[in-house]
Amino acid sequence: MKKFLAVIAALALAAAAAPAMAASNPFMDVPQGHWAYDAVGLLASRGIVSGYPDGSFKGAQPATRYEMASIVARALVAVDADKASKQDLELLKKLVMEFKDELDALGVKVDQLDKRVAVLEDGVGGWKIRGTFLFEAKFSGDTDSGNYLFTENGRKNDFEKEQFRLYLTKQINEDTYFYAEYRTGADGSGAPAGRGGRGDLQNMSWAQLFVDTKLPYDIGLRVGRFTVDFEDENGLYTDNDAIFGDFRIDGFQLSKQWNAFRATAIVGRNDNYGLYDATADAWGLDLDSAFMAYILDLNWTPNEKFFLGGTGYWFDDDSTGIDTLDLATATYAAYMGYKFTPAVELKGIYYWQNYGDDVVTPQGLPAFAVEDSPNAWKAILSIDQDLLKFTSLWIEYSQQDNTFFGYTDRYAIGGGAYDFVGLNMGVADPFGTSKYWFVKAEQQWNDKWSSFARFATVDYDTVNLDDATEWGVGIGYQYTPAIYFELAYDQVDHGDSITGNQGGEVGKDHVVRFSTSVNF
Repeated sequence: MKKFLAVIAALALAAAAAPAMAASNPFMDVPQGHWAYDAVGLLASRGIVSGYPDGSFKGAQPATRYEMASIVARALVAVDADKASKQDLELLKKLVMEFKDELDALGVKVDQLDKRVAVLEDGVGGWKIRGTFLFEAKFSGDTDSGNYLFTENGRKNDFEKEQFRLYLTKQINEDTYFYAEYRTGADGSGAPAGRGGRGDLQNMSWAQLFVDTKLPYDIGLRVGRFTVDFEDENGLYTDNDAIFGDFRIDGFQLSKQWNAFRATAIVGRNDNYGLYDATADAWGLDLDSAFMAYILDLNWTPNEKFFLGGTGYWFDDDSTGIDTLDLATATYAAYMGYKFTPAVELKGIYYWQNYGDDVVTPQGLPAFAVEDSPNAWKAILSIDQDLLKFTSLWIEYSQQDNTFFGYTDRYAIGGGAYDFVGLNMGVADPFGTSKYWFVKAEQQWNDKWSSFARFATVDYDTVNLDDATEWGVGIGYQYTPAIYFELAYDQVDHGDSITGNQGGEVGKDHVVRFSTSVNF
């Protein structure tokens, strides 16, 4: 009995918000100076124990199991995860199981208590840390140009620490939440690692670092560094990337929900999206992050079947070094989706852009000389395995004007260094419109084994530039809940002809990839 009371007292002490001090004891038969005087007083003040009608505690009288069960239930409600230790919570969990029958008899749902214990354990100390680690071994072929496009090091074989991420979070209070994401590895900051033969990790960065909180009128505020990816939020791409979006920004985000309608406004800079830098002959540089970004997304989701929305992105140069150039860009998007059944969904998105005269296109030409208002769109049919039984199916058709500023590696089998259809966009006709097909089928055979098959193709709408095709297959094994192995094969064929002498890729390339991923 005394042991159990001591355990519960420890929990109550851990839950106390005020500094430790002697608690006044309301029971006339607990003498001051007794070893349990303060503990019993604290338990009483927290409502965990109660005495008899005559004001006595009767500490010498053995407690029934029902009385102990009642104490456990009250302690569970009172405990504060921010102050309780893991040892305290482990003891409480044991007590819940010890008095399971008595708690049931008292009408206390033990499964609800178990959930409460789980929540408390999850937030002990307020801080949580988790992570992912991905290691890839690649065995590559080479294209007719002699380049190994599937490897980070540009050689035939590559063993690389493709991804290492740590996530640090804290629920500060009911309305305030902290999130930090640390990255390193080949995809540490979205750029080639540039490492030597030792395979040292590069590109270490805090990819995201922000605080979410609530303002008056239930307005959400996010402050810090975070990712902008409305295509992902609406389930508009699978595999590697979006047509547009999925970039990091430092700034402020305000969001407000009115029933089925949601508005999100973002203002920031230092985004890593950027524009083409003709001097460096590289696409996707951020020109020293010299752009302010203003973003507005409006979304209407009246039910589980339908969603509709629109997004505007405005990028404005604010650098004195290039303030004589017209580098402003605007991108607009309209999107929607409809579920015919829980397993069948049709969805899509349409983009249109406006460029300043000095914006340089992927072909290295000034916007005023070519198409300066390009469009892009895609339509997707998604079918779950629940309907087809043996496989899921993702069928996607997309078009984009060749001067459209967006991601061309969106159908790559992985991030980092991979070959992909769309690689020759830089030598495509700036007045043409590329057309893509992408199909992916995934099979979940049981809780351990899975497989996939994928196909992608692009027609560049360019004379003397062949279409490109890609196909791949893979099999996965969930060794433990935390460890996953995958063996995959992927091949890209860029065709045999190319426009002019502009450095595009020709021929076939392939890779055999064995990957190990760990979640912890």
